[in-house]
Amino acid sequence: QVALVESGGGLVQAGGSLTLSCVASEFPFVYYVMGWFRQAPGKGREFVARITATGERTDYADSVMDRFTISRDNAASTVYLQMNRLKSEDTAVYYCAAADSIYAQEYKFWGQGTQVTVSS
Repeated sequence: QVALVESGGGLVQAGGSLTLSCVASEFPFVYYVMGWFRQAPGKGREFVARITATGERTDYADSVMDRFTISRDNAASTVYLQMNRLKSEDTAVYYCAAADSIYAQEYKFWGQGTQVTVSS
């Protein structure tokens, strides 16, 4: 059964850092674009970052540019989100997701999410 399992969330003070991890299983991770999304209380889900299958290209939402870094380890079927200089507005549930193409209209697989809370 396909699974994406996020970890690394928690409570952090504004200005601090966290690294999220997402371990994938039961699908060919090395061929998939991986993305991170987030959903804050009372808001819709929003794109945060994505990375292509080989890692040669990354894209970020403007709100996290220069603060967050997405990376992947294909040997470990894991994608990471390094989050620095966190702000209260980064508080959300963070989800990883997999798409079979950078042109895909939708992400095919989703994790259950991990909570990130930034205290001001």
